[in-house]
Amino acid sequence: MRIAVHVTPRSVRDEVAGWHGGELSVRVTVPPEGGKANAAACAALARALGIPKSAVSVARGEASRHKQLDARGVTPADVARVFGEPPAEAG
Repeated sequence: MRIAVHVTPRSVRDEVAGWHGGELSVRVTVPPEGGKANAAACAALARALGIPKSAVSVARGEASRHKQLDARGVTPADVARVFGEPPAEAG
């Protein structure tokens, strides 16, 4: 499943902080240098979903705060169970 995330580097802790608009807010302690923030974001999402780190990868947005992560073996129901339903889009 592809999940839209907003990554905040240099945070106080590594965590998935819930929905921020239509994206999951992922906070990581490392700086966005050399792919460290991407790896930390993947690890934080994997930990929250209870899947191996190797099951999560960056699909789009490697150099952006707005990313799409692929989480293999995860369904929309799994995401809703762990993080709740994403907010309905306005319009």
